[in-house]
Amino acid sequence: MTLQVALVVPEGELWAGPAEMVIAKTKEGDIGVLTGHSPVIGILSEGSVVRIHPGSGEEGTAWGEEVTAAVSGGFFSVADDRVSVLARQARLGGDVDIAAVRAALHDALQRAQAAAAGGEEPADVRYYRAQLRAAGARADGS
Repeated sequence: MTLQVALVVPEGELWAGPAEMVIAKTKEGDIGVLTGHSPVIGILSEGSVVRIHPGSGEEGTAWGEEVTAAVSGGFFSVADDRVSVLARQARLGGDVDIAAVRAALHDALQRAQAAAAGGEEPADVRYYRAQLRAAGARADGS
């Protein structure tokens, strides 16, 4: 038995397929989902990374590598072994242009520092950092 996962943005489905486990960060904390999980709805944390572990199919055949996706908020839903990740923005880790995102992060950090001398990072900064983490790169802005 497997999970059926769909990662959806307003423009359409970004990724869908079977998985053994899904891990996401919600406002209430991290959640890991396996088959048979009780129904749940959560609000995704801004600038977090969703991890989809494909597992293996019949007779040990691999389905593929782990899928990581940076999300800029949204919702996470589980029911009847179906996981829906409904994100305002999302980018698959493999699709991230690390150099371009680092440059955008640098610019966003400079704007944020000019606007406020502390406090929480703006949503765009958290999303750029999540893209870098999803792509397996350092997210500290360097």
